[in-house]
Amino acid sequence: MEAYIIQGYRSAVGKAKKGGFKNYRSDDLAVQVIQHLMQAVPQVDPKQVDDVIVGCANPEGEQGLQVGRLISARALGKEVAGITINRYCASGLEAIAQAVGKIKAGFGHIYVAGGVESMSMIPMTGYKLAPSYEANMENINYHVSMGHTAEAVAEKYGISREAADQFSFESHKKAAAAIDSGAFKDQILPVTVEEVFVADGKRKTKSHTVDTDEGVRRDTTVEGLSKLRAVFKNGGVVTAGNASQTSDGAAFTLVVSEAMVKELKLEPIARLAACAVGGVDPLYMGIGPCVAIPKALKQAGLQLNAIEQTELNEAFAVQALAVIQEAGLNPETVNVNGGAIALGHPLGCTGAKLSIQLLNEMKKRNQRYGMVTACVGGGQGIAGIFERL
Repeated sequence: MEAYIIQGYRSAVGKAKKGGFKNYRSDDLAVQVIQHLMQAVPQVDPKQVDDVIVGCANPEGEQGLQVGRLISARALGKEVAGITINRYCASGLEAIAQAVGKIKAGFGHIYVAGGVESMSMIPMTGYKLAPSYEANMENINYHVSMGHTAEAVAEKYGISREAADQFSFESHKKAAAAIDSGAFKDQILPVTVEEVFVADGKRKTKSHTVDTDEGVRRDTTVEGLSKLRAVFKNGGVVTAGNASQTSDGAAFTLVVSEAMVKELKLEPIARLAACAVGGVDPLYMGIGPCVAIPKALKQAGLQLNAIEQTELNEAFAVQALAVIQEAGLNPETVNVNGGAIALGHPLGCTGAKLSIQLLNEMKKRNQRYGMVTACVGGGQGIAGIFERL
């Protein structure tokens, strides 16, 4: 039985610790996005949802206590189940793939799938980093920091500091143009955040609305980027200016079986034609998409030239450039509206966010096949191929 994506929405992406969601819990954010998604498809009774699959890369603290279940109960009712999954940066896309897989296996008919992350509230490596002694003795490079893996990729694949800075500049330039043109407006749910605080000994409140991705630095120049200090290696390539931004956000899709599409007279927007993952040496984590992309293409029965647009998560400029180079991607069709260097990377949310961005842009360009791909912490890659209907 075929599975179809009916609709998808996301929040704007906030700057971690500085932006509009810095004091806003990720479960609160997810609830708002999911409820808006369901309101947009009134033919589906929320109680018909078989499961809510929530990707989250650091499911602890405010994102702990099996946050997927907390989100499902609050957003759709206690009768609706929920689960949290974690494939780090690929979690949001993995959630969609799992929903599709369950439908094709006959395990259910209607799923809400996506991801959420608050990097404002939860540290990058969680509250308690406890590396494995045995894993380190086996020298599998599992605990190498993301920044150091990016430097390793830059050295192995010959990516220069100049190329990385130019790529970062272009990401900001494209993202600013996309925001100014309203390219993201239809996919973003404006979220009003109410803050409670004490001033002059009295309880006070104020509110603000977050409706625009916050990470774009419009004054970015190649010259300015070139003056930034390398962070992870003396004379290195990776800087704060050519790496993705830590962020907060939520994104969810509604995935429905062919049978329920017909019964409820729904109008699908796309199907996930293929989704594949693969492993690489964790030292070269960033090259992960290069093992996943060929697998996904084979699953879909397509050649690379059939992919008209790609959303490649920009964990680092050097990583994105290495993947474009080694996978043979057309740079002109990659991240046409900028990427994570400018727009942010809310870990568990990102895969779903990129999927929603891709499908919206493919509609505008009347394209049939598009791809979302990302490297994944620990030495993995993911690639999902969407067919727009």
